[in-house]
Amino acid sequence: MTAEISSNLRLQLQRTLQSDFDLCQLADKGLAHWHVRLEGTGLLARIPKQSQMGLGPLDNLAYEAACFQRAAACGHVPRLDRVIPPSGDLPWGALLVEEITGSPADGPDHVATIMQALASIHVLPVPTVSERVPLLSESDPLDGLLRLVLAQSVYLDHPLISEPSRRTITKRLNDLTVTAPQICDGLAPRLITFDAHPGNFLITPTGKAVLVDLEKLRYSYPPLDLAHATLYTSTTWDVDVSFSLSTAQVARAYEVWMSAAGAIAEPYLAALVPLRELMWLWSVTWCAKWLTESVKPKHASGAGGEDWSQANSDASLIRHVRSRVDDYLRISTINLVLSEFNELDRLFAHSS
Repeated sequence: MTAEISSNLRLQLQRTLQSDFDLCQLADKGLAHWHVRLEGTGLLARIPKQSQMGLGPLDNLAYEAACFQRAAACGHVPRLDRVIPPSGDLPWGALLVEEITGSPADGPDHVATIMQALASIHVLPVPTVSERVPLLSESDPLDGLLRLVLAQSVYLDHPLISEPSRRTITKRLNDLTVTAPQICDGLAPRLITFDAHPGNFLITPTGKAVLVDLEKLRYSYPPLDLAHATLYTSTTWDVDVSFSLSTAQVARAYEVWMSAAGAIAEPYLAALVPLRELMWLWSVTWCAKWLTESVKPKHASGAGGEDWSQANSDASLIRHVRSRVDDYLRISTINLVLSEFNELDRLFAHSS
């Protein structure tokens, strides 16, 4: 954001809230939003840079607002205050949300409370299909995610991706495309975040984990969230949060979720590792996609849709993302993740 945009935003928000306040732009640490504190109001402005759901500005705002509203009853998300519609100064509009006071979820000790927060979302009552709009609710969530990962996999041909990495990822995806439908047959979708990496949580002074970035909620399978909260490609993703979990720590995190989720957990147990691998495949194929899409020019203002252009973010953030993408696509990192899947299979088989 430029100083000019921030000045215009201040005037617009003052008119909206009918009060006077200063703005404090927070550090740029995400590819989808800027965050601006409305000093003295207890509110943050979430200003989209793009739509990760591929939507236009109005539909994107409606989707994000629905994410906050749908998850509100869990008690682990900020309160949505209001929606600021798109304008010349704010082509994507903005959401005003409660500012959460807390510290980053920056270590293994925070994973248990993250799992409890996720369970509080997963156990929420599931509305009828017609009442789920505008949130994504595919008739076959597994098929939809597999198709998305397959679409992203075309980017594995990027010249910076080694042949061993490309070959290994492609084989795992092809194998999972065959085996996962049998394992996930009959699983019922529930509300999930689809963006549960630890960097999206703050830990309050009371020790509660609060999910502060909500823009990709959908009705799908909870183990995808469990994976996203504990995979190496998640726990080392954020600018301010980087730690690794042992296989035993991952298994313990899953046990915490099972206990907190109660009766709804049992149907998903056989799918824990396959859906973990699918979430990882989504992550690494997205990394391949980012290598190509991030070097493209920024979309015209208000054009809508996904826009991963480096021009949308600070150079320091882009350097961080590039370092993470390079790490995740190395064959040595891939092999470590695959070894973890095998060990988790053995641990879960032994405990069942």
